[in-house]
Amino acid sequence: MHAPRRTRTLLAALAVTAALAGTTGVAAADSTPTPAASAGAQHSGDGAKALCKRVPKLDRRIDRALKRLDAGAGTRGSISRLEKRVDNAKKAGHTEIATYLQDRLDFRKSLRNNLEKRQKDLAAVKTWCAANGDGKAAG
Repeated sequence: MHAPRRTRTLLAALAVTAALAGTTGVAAADSTPTPAASAGAQHSGDGAKALCKRVPKLDRRIDRALKRLDAGAGTRGSISRLEKRVDNAKKAGHTEIATYLQDRLDFRKSLRNNLEKRQKDLAAVKTWCAANGDGKAAG
């Protein structure tokens, strides 16, 4: 009793798929831009306008992450707190735990360096955006 229903469902799905596949080529052919339409575009397609719009939010996010990483041992996510945990694990003789935490600490330190580099790069982007009308004059 289930076999005929499965067969009908399969055939219906194949028919819908074939119909969609047949019309997709026509739709794709209609939507290709002509050289005249693309010549009038005023942007280079690099997303400058969108990035310029997000600069303040990105700047706050990087600042917040760096502040957390550089906070004291009482702050979750800070480097000093993780250093303290590594020291405690070593004192307790938990070498596997200390190794795991040390790897996390190494990554967290590299994350700080990466965020500091991004912060400098973002400052250059902010300067560029100010000089270029927030990316609207790009092109």
